[in-house]
Order: sequence, then structure tokens, then C-alpha cells
Amino acid sequence: MTGQTDSGFSGPPGLSERDLAVLAVERQSWPGAGAKERAIRERLGISPTRYYQLLGALIDDPRAQAHDAVTVNRLRRLRDARRARR
Repeated sequence: MTGQTDSGFSGPPGLSERDLAVLAVERQSWPGAGAKERAIRERLGISPTRYYQLLGALIDDPRAQAHDAVTVNRLRRLRDARRARR
């Protein structure tokens, strides 16, 4: 069963509107880091540092996986590749 947000977008129960917005930002492609950071500040009202903290927790959350498996799996692959290079 999915929950309905104020925006009319459905997501799994337990994911907040902010969680859904973080995943939506990450789903988009950006011309550069500056554009993405501006969007994070303007759309979400948080710093990029906080955004990446939230995103890091989200990609390990099974509810986020259920909501947007393609994005979460891509982010997990990128994270694993970065860890392997260290």
C-alpha cells in the first residue's frame, strides 16, 4: 500500500515528502555540480552537505528501494565503486 503526499505523488508509507524530494532531485540529470547545488538549496531549502547526508541514509532504506529501485541501485553502484577505489 502506498501513501499519498500533499503533492499528489504516491510513495511507500514512511518516506517523508523531503525523502521523496531528495530522490526526485537525484533522479534528474544536471549540467554541472553548481546547478544541482543551487537546486538543492532552492527546492529543498537545505545545504548540499545535509542533502548528501540524507541521500546516504536513503540509499540504504528499503522503502526508498521500493519507491525508486533504478535510482537507488545506481547510487549504490556508484558508492560501491568509490569504496573499492579507496
